[in-house]
Amino acid sequence: MARNMRFRDATLANQVAKRICELAGNERNVKICHVCGTHEWTITHFGLRELLPSNVEVIAGPGCPVCIVPASEIDEAVELALRGVTTICFGDILRVPGSRRSLLDAKAEGADVRVVYSIGDAVKIAKRISGETVFFAVGFETTAPSTAVEAVGKPPRNLSLLVSHRLIPPAMEIMAEMRDLGLDGFIAPGHVSTVIGLEPYRVFPEKYGMPTVVAGFEPLDVLIGIYMILKQLREGKPRLENEYTRAVRREGNAKAQQLMQKVFEVADGSWRGLGTIRFSKLTLSKEYSELDAHLRHGLKVETGVDLQPGCRCHLVIVGRIRPNECSLFMKACTPRKPVGACMVSSEGTCRIWARST
Repeated sequence: MARNMRFRDATLANQVAKRICELAGNERNVKICHVCGTHEWTITHFGLRELLPSNVEVIAGPGCPVCIVPASEIDEAVELALRGVTTICFGDILRVPGSRRSLLDAKAEGADVRVVYSIGDAVKIAKRISGETVFFAVGFETTAPSTAVEAVGKPPRNLSLLVSHRLIPPAMEIMAEMRDLGLDGFIAPGHVSTVIGLEPYRVFPEKYGMPTVVAGFEPLDVLIGIYMILKQLREGKPRLENEYTRAVRREGNAKAQQLMQKVFEVADGSWRGLGTIRFSKLTLSKEYSELDAHLRHGLKVETGVDLQPGCRCHLVIVGRIRPNECSLFMKACTPRKPVGACMVSSEGTCRIWARST
């Protein structure tokens, strides 16, 4: 606790903010993108944007793993649930809207939908019941290794996997290529980086000339990350740096990477708000195809409706607008009754902003 409080020290935070203001000066506007819901929570909850000079903007990118799941994959989970398959998921995905229903809607209609904290809990449920079960495996590289562990561990025969894991670096590259966004640097996600390490981010300074800093989640972590990016811009020497050295190693978690490579293959994947991104989705490899819910249950939902009328989640996800620039925000779309995916998860930008209003 004492260690964490050091990273929340107001005096230190103000000192770093002062250095940021000195580096930013009165020069051109700088736009920095982070890609982590926890970073957005820290920035918003602690009012870090208010400490920044007016010419330094920090926007939220596609860092909420629940928000970017396309409606078509929600529709698949809903279809299985309504067929009578016990559908097991994380709580954050329960209310994310599909084309017509959410999993919560399916549960209200009598489907057996259960919320767990981990895939390990899903395995325990499958062992207790005789019918078919499916685990809706959602998340970035942070949660994919736990799915891989259970797949290798030979789960119960009545459990299949509906895999919806995505990879962060390909989405960051799409953001970097959106020239109209005018991004100058990235704050890379700390949790993901503990698994994949630093090397996947090297493309951003080397190909796109964008300073990239892996940062932790305390206020000082974020402020120091911003300072490091501004320093690189001032020097004209974009590079990859690691602020979160207490948790992230250059090589990442080799064992987790090996498990992921064994269980999954990389394919093109659809992201809500970003469309199809090449080599951004994990699918089960041939060796583990017997666990694939698509094959076991003859499941095929090709298209879905990602946005309801008036919803601007697709623009929030890529940082083109702030949540309060959507006409539905805290009016038709609230945490109690979300219209868009960004208002559902605790890591969703709209939900974070709603809790701070």
